[in-house]
Amino acid sequence: MREFWQFFGLCAPLFVIVFVGFAIAKWRWRREWTELGSKLVFTVGMPALLFHMMTGLSKLPPVDARLLIAFFGGCFIVFLVGRVVAARLFHLDSVSQSVFALAGIFSNNALLGIPIARLMLGEPAIPSVALILVFNSLTLWTLVTVSVEWARQGSFTLAGFGKTALSVLKNPLIIGILSGAAIGLSGFELYHWADVALNGIGKAAAPLTLLVLGMGLAEYDVREGWDRSLAVCALKLIVQPLAVWALAALLGLPAVETSAVVLLASLSIGINVYMMAVQFGTLQNTIASSLVLSTGLASITTPALVALLHAVRADL
Repeated sequence: MREFWQFFGLCAPLFVIVFVGFAIAKWRWRREWTELGSKLVFTVGMPALLFHMMTGLSKLPPVDARLLIAFFGGCFIVFLVGRVVAARLFHLDSVSQSVFALAGIFSNNALLGIPIARLMLGEPAIPSVALILVFNSLTLWTLVTVSVEWARQGSFTLAGFGKTALSVLKNPLIIGILSGAAIGLSGFELYHWADVALNGIGKAAAPLTLLVLGMGLAEYDVREGWDRSLAVCALKLIVQPLAVWALAALLGLPAVETSAVVLLASLSIGINVYMMAVQFGTLQNTIASSLVLSTGLASITTPALVALLHAVRADL
């Protein structure tokens, strides 16, 4: 219990910033201001933060690449479970099943994962987080796209995969990670002025990102589809991190990698899932309410899971 309160104390201020953003957006706030803030964070703040972190990659311990198997293997298992739940419990069609299942595995890694991992796990966990981020969108968007297209047409085209891959590579966050990693592995040292500037931007980026997340959540209606939303939250906040943890244990992942993948799996639902729901024209209300509900619940479940992970490791 002591460890839970320790991690809750670390995590709580970050979620407070999210809810401050939510409150601001509910009070005399314009949607276009949120959009501008989001663009600033995604195209400047977070890419600069990730770039700066990754330039020191050569100085950090190497990452066990098996963490990709633990994280995405857990995602695949929970995706299948989510489809079964959507079909048997809520009698959804195949397209809706895919979006429902995606909500159970797509974490808000960019907005919440980086700040929380940096605070709760420290700098040694950042390469693991970055490695997940590089493959996250491509892997999970491809998974749900294949699932939806197969349901609609019985096939999936290489052109569709290529389009998905290109969109991921054009993502400013991925550009920041890959370019920073290239510099970090080359051994090139940043000029002092560049290091200071990037450090300043990085310190501002994390709280601004959480503030923008809260403002974005204020736009969604949480009153409809609450039963489906609760089921989605159970999959995302409980089943997925436990599945990832189990795979990490089976693979014998080191402590840092295990903590990183469990933490990322335990986070609330990513806003990209709502974009997918809109794209396929299904479950918009359910996903919108799930975004808000899962963010609130994760402020308790994430520190609880991390505390449990550390307590179990201490007993071994």
